[in-house]
Amino acid sequence: MSLKTAVTCGTNFGGGGLGQHLKLVVEDEERTNPGGVRCYCSNGNGDPRCIEVRDPSRLWHLIGKVARYSPGWRSFLGCDRFDETASHRLGKFDRVIGFVGQCDKIFSAARRHGSCYLVVHAANSHVDNVRNLHARARTLCPVEAPWLNGAQANKTRHEYSTTDEIVVASEYTRKTFLERGFKPEMLSRIWLLPDSRFTPLLEPLPRSTFNIVYVGAVTVAKGVPVLLNAFEQITNPEARLTLVGGYTSPGMRKFMTAKMAKDSRITLAPGDPLPHLMQADVCVHPSWEDGWAYAPAEALACGVPTIVTQDTGMKELINEGINGYVVPTGEWEPILERIRAIELKPLRGFKPPEYPVVVR
Repeated sequence: MSLKTAVTCGTNFGGGGLGQHLKLVVEDEERTNPGGVRCYCSNGNGDPRCIEVRDPSRLWHLIGKVARYSPGWRSFLGCDRFDETASHRLGKFDRVIGFVGQCDKIFSAARRHGSCYLVVHAANSHVDNVRNLHARARTLCPVEAPWLNGAQANKTRHEYSTTDEIVVASEYTRKTFLERGFKPEMLSRIWLLPDSRFTPLLEPLPRSTFNIVYVGAVTVAKGVPVLLNAFEQITNPEARLTLVGGYTSPGMRKFMTAKMAKDSRITLAPGDPLPHLMQADVCVHPSWEDGWAYAPAEALACGVPTIVTQDTGMKELINEGINGYVVPTGEWEPILERIRAIELKPLRGFKPPEYPVVVR
């Protein structure tokens, strides 16, 4: 008899890092249970397995406008709205899978309906680890509040306590749960794979500049100010720093506008990262915390040497001095040192990482 599985996540199916994570989970479940999987998400992008969950109420629209100045409340309210709306649409399933911060009410509804097994995917490390690192980041650059506030942290902790299984995307994330007393048998692993379109060029494109690329949200928590501090020390007029992403707060917009006005070598380029990676000499991912991080995985898949921090799950794919470097979190000096090392001795021709099958 086929099991019925619901996968829930308030994002666009296949779009962005979280959307790619969601798609991989659905496809993984579909392989073991063909035809028995339904996905509740914000936008299904035409996938027949998806049920789109939206709340068009005027109240939520007004709350969203008020919360736009606070990344933390915007994130919490958006996740909680999806959680509430999806919980009312959920039927009876044998397994219900959610993502941290947005499945507490879904899990409660699943238990009421008689669902027997609950799984939560931890896209980030343990919430207390995230909170601690974000607090350090804001101390050094207090231009915006973090996306994770106290309300979201409390909701996430409750989800940990009600689930049967926690799925992590890196050994770094697993470690943060074990350090906080979670039993090893409660934790399982999924490998998040970059899209197949991210592949090395057969021949490097000609260029006259030294191109440093960052891909992701332009935020304090992602370490963008740390990268800017490092770049300020690079005097090479042919060096370029391209930030492929967008702002999430007025404070960061003001901060970045001032930085770009001061140094014309810095540009912001929202949109597809692939064209920029094709021109990159190095990709830097200076995040204060990431459970995995698709952006550096995509860079490595393109054959671009990558610098990541110790608090990024992606560090396990770095072969020091071969395809990149791992640097201390929150420190610009090691980033500068490694950028200069790659400028003097480019890391080229390495083989993109190979991924094992999904571990259950």
